[in-house]
Amino acid sequence: MKSYKLLLALLLFISFNAFAQQGKNCIQYVNPFIGNADNGHTFPGACAPFGLIQVSPESGNGSWRYCSGFNYDDDKIVGFSQTHLNGTGIPDLGDIRVFPFNKGFQGGEYASSYNRESQIAKPGYYSVNLTEMDIDVELTATERTSFHKYIFNRNEGALLLLDLQSGLVFDNNSIRYRVRKSNIEFPDDRTIIGYNRVKGWVNRDFFYVIKFDKPFRVKEKLPSKENQKANRFILEFDTDKDNEILIKTGMSTVSIDGAKTALEAENPDWNFDEIRQKTEDKWNKLLSAVEIEGNQEQKTNFYTSLYHLYIQPNNIADIDGRYRGANDSVFISSSGAYYSTFSLWDTYRAAHPLYTILLPDKVDDFVQSMLAHYKVQGYLPIWTLWGKENHCMIGNHSIPVIVDAYLKGFAGFDAEEAYRAVKESSTVSHKNSDWETYNKYGYYPFDIVSVESVSRTLESAYDDYCVAQMAEQLGKTDDYQYFMKRSLFYKNLFDTQPKLMRGKDSKGKWRTPFSSFSLSHASSIGGDYTEGNAWQYTWHVQHDVAGLIELMGGKQAFATKLDSLFFIEKPVDKKAVDVTGLVGQYAHGNEPSHHVVYLYTFADKPYKTQELIREIFDRFYLPKPDGLCGNDDCGQMSAWYMFSAMGFYPVNPCGGEYIIGAPQIPAITLNLKNGKNFRMKALNLSSENRYVKSVSFNGKEITDFRIQHENIMNGGELLFTMTNQPNK
Repeated sequence: MKSYKLLLALLLFISFNAFAQQGKNCIQYVNPFIGNADNGHTFPGACAPFGLIQVSPESGNGSWRYCSGFNYDDDKIVGFSQTHLNGTGIPDLGDIRVFPFNKGFQGGEYASSYNRESQIAKPGYYSVNLTEMDIDVELTATERTSFHKYIFNRNEGALLLLDLQSGLVFDNNSIRYRVRKSNIEFPDDRTIIGYNRVKGWVNRDFFYVIKFDKPFRVKEKLPSKENQKANRFILEFDTDKDNEILIKTGMSTVSIDGAKTALEAENPDWNFDEIRQKTEDKWNKLLSAVEIEGNQEQKTNFYTSLYHLYIQPNNIADIDGRYRGANDSVFISSSGAYYSTFSLWDTYRAAHPLYTILLPDKVDDFVQSMLAHYKVQGYLPIWTLWGKENHCMIGNHSIPVIVDAYLKGFAGFDAEEAYRAVKESSTVSHKNSDWETYNKYGYYPFDIVSVESVSRTLESAYDDYCVAQMAEQLGKTDDYQYFMKRSLFYKNLFDTQPKLMRGKDSKGKWRTPFSSFSLSHASSIGGDYTEGNAWQYTWHVQHDVAGLIELMGGKQAFATKLDSLFFIEKPVDKKAVDVTGLVGQYAHGNEPSHHVVYLYTFADKPYKTQELIREIFDRFYLPKPDGLCGNDDCGQMSAWYMFSAMGFYPVNPCGGEYIIGAPQIPAITLNLKNGKNFRMKALNLSSENRYVKSVSFNGKEITDFRIQHENIMNGGELLFTMTNQPNK
């Protein structure tokens, strides 16, 4: 009897723990509508973690407003497309648009008003009611397939617009030029297969297989516009037996067979709820590795940020590991994965360091993908989409990502090969990186490099520092000295009079006239800076804050200049759409500013860092559609939030050093992949208690405002004691 009771108790214990694990419903706190309005440029639709597909509604096209295809403030939905970008500042994707309607549709623009309150968005799921025709829409996705369910509540027939020409563009006239080549076939009355080559942010190829659960008829082929290469069809369905249509789409960068295999492997049946549940489970497993203690708003902000972080980079490889590379050739990934959508100018700052903590099992694959890109292109990725380089930003910021991974002990790639890639990317000239000019002058002269000369110099100096760190670890002394010397080139553009970074020509003369408030934007108004001005970019010395303090004249002068940054207000040029989230001249809506609030700590004034972190949280991260002050930029805005909520941030995102700030949530536990737990707890945290009285790790007081990556990964407790009094 005792053994029976023991066995029963054991079974109950196992069942309880299994139930407890299943009960961690973290997706309930994710709100995909956050960032859908204003300029957050996020989308509310369905996707799997790091998947190729992001099936989502679209409400407009043809402007910066629609980089993700959807704006929450719009009154109409124009269709549902299979691919989208998360929080970028340039539109693309939006492939294969579908719009359901019935015979009561009056024609004209294919669009419908919708019941905004009927919308539901969760990780892996989206639904809405199109009110003009009373059609219920549900969407879900796997990594390489989308799944649509349309319920036609009126007995007025069922029709679909299938638009293979559409895609997200900067102006509507560009839609007709977007598709360069197209082919479509109808192998049976339930299947459509095809291929498009499109030109947008990059030149891409995609192959697709569309399957319907009911037979269709091509009711009409819509007239083509000038230069249009792809077709638009009206499909008609017989819904006498029921009023529901299911649609599955598989996609591949390689072939029709790749798209077919995706459907067969990931979505073989017609069970919408099963696919939805499987994708939700994948999200829940990822999200539940982080446990938040706090109120509903804090949990919503944090888990939504984590969700946005895990949408990309996207694995664009087929199930068999094949992918289309930078030169349009087809390759096979040895790991089975090939990642793209690397918004590196943004994400090297905090998103990639956060991956090394939360998802170390992905890091080697990210690096391998970058190295594979280098082998084909000759230099590392700058900003890649679907395996292609778009060169839209500056710097070579695969370098800090790769070097950071190496310094943190990741060994799933060949170190010598990786070093060769970072060195050649820093010495062999390519677009936006003219190393001969850079070496000759010690900076980029504005009369030779006509736009972004100051920013390119500063960004390159940081990359040089990173190359030097890897060279030192590999025993390459000459290279270490060479790149460390170049890492100090930032000093050549520091003007001691205004104490700002200023453009200089090839004769060594400062740009005159010089307005420190004048904003630059390469694609619209030119200038010496990248999406910013002298005030914002002067602090872009992530690797040598001590050197910048010395240039400024010491810690007090440095802190005084920082005060000016946060207090001086000037009107912003409306053409510089990315410069948002302003506190004085500080622009939290754009990434070059992200580390700057932490610089007060280097000047022995950490209380000012603590004040500003709270202000940024209160103003620029709100749980509503217009709650983000700038583009989420593939998870970078979200990564800043998560690091700062935990109380530390990688000012120098290469090497594993984090600067202590001020926590914004009561407690958090990271259940690390190595089986250990890292916990942060903030005692006495409240709206008034925003200042740090003391901080310790595993019982030992931290006095140098730093915590190391190895401390986090070894597990333990970071304990803050909060107060309402600044520690001056």
